[in-house]
Amino acid sequence: MTETKSAQSEQVDMKVNGLAAAACLFHGFSDPSRIAILRHLAVGEHRVVDLTAHLGLAQSTVSKHLACLRGCGLVTARPDGRATLYTLNHAEALMNLWVAAEQLLAATGDAVELCPNYGTASLPTAHDAQAAR
Repeated sequence: MTETKSAQSEQVDMKVNGLAAAACLFHGFSDPSRIAILRHLAVGEHRVVDLTAHLGLAQSTVSKHLACLRGCGLVTARPDGRATLYTLNHAEALMNLWVAAEQLLAATGDAVELCPNYGTASLPTAHDAQAAR
């Protein structure tokens, strides 16, 4: 009986560990600013200064989000003189993901926004961002 429980436990561990990578990937998409950055990079390479101008975010905020996206393997950086240019990895796969996400959002309607844990009510407001400064 102990061997059966051990085997079942190993199966659960493998399933959870297999899902951990997916959870980490989706965590990369969990911030609206990171999604905006990815959408801008879908147009082409950008420097941090370009992204700050487009998004109205602080340089440190954009850099932090780019570091997260690089860590997830979604973005690559390359030096260009004194600046660094950021570009998307796997652009076609990301475009397919956006299409699938839009289809899922259309199918669920407001349900995602109303989720008490992750819906729009759980997102920080502009007031929260100013208070954090």
